[in-house]
Amino acid sequence: MRKDLENLSKEELMDYIETIALNWLAIDGTWFLAVERELGIDKAIHFDKESWKVFTVIEAKRIMQRFKIPENGGIPALMKALRFRVYANINTQEIVEVSEKRCVFRMNDCRVQSARKRKNLPDFPCKTVGIPEYSLFAKTIDKRIETKCICCPPDEHPKDYYCAWEFTIKD
Repeated sequence: MRKDLENLSKEELMDYIETIALNWLAIDGTWFLAVERELGIDKAIHFDKESWKVFTVIEAKRIMQRFKIPENGGIPALMKALRFRVYANINTQEIVEVSEKRCVFRMNDCRVQSARKRKNLPDFPCKTVGIPEYSLFAKTIDKRIETKCICCPPDEHPKDYYCAWEFTIKD
């Protein structure tokens, strides 16, 4: 199998990475929907949040190891790590308002939210999951980083992004 991957062109590898990310999103979504059908939305969100608390730390540690991101590397380390999250390959995101002590991350196009929009459904209320997800990801990169939710559904948000998160290091 590894030999098959080694023989792929750069473009084919990039397409494969996107496919893996889409498959990850599919299993995340189908898992959530199965729990929601059996136990209701509140329980599904609860279990989703508990799962993200573990996954986000694993993901951050693996990104740090793979891309040689130093522990406690501050906002620059976090910005680099955010670019390598699994969903960075399938969502449109940006980092704005950057300084050594602060940055703002925005999810401009989220596959989950866009799919709901196409189906004329309301935004998925992901804030209760997003708070531990982004906070723990950032703390894993650098324990000094504080995370603040600027907006995340069910909050109102501008048309050009679904959620925004502020990361700061206090002196």
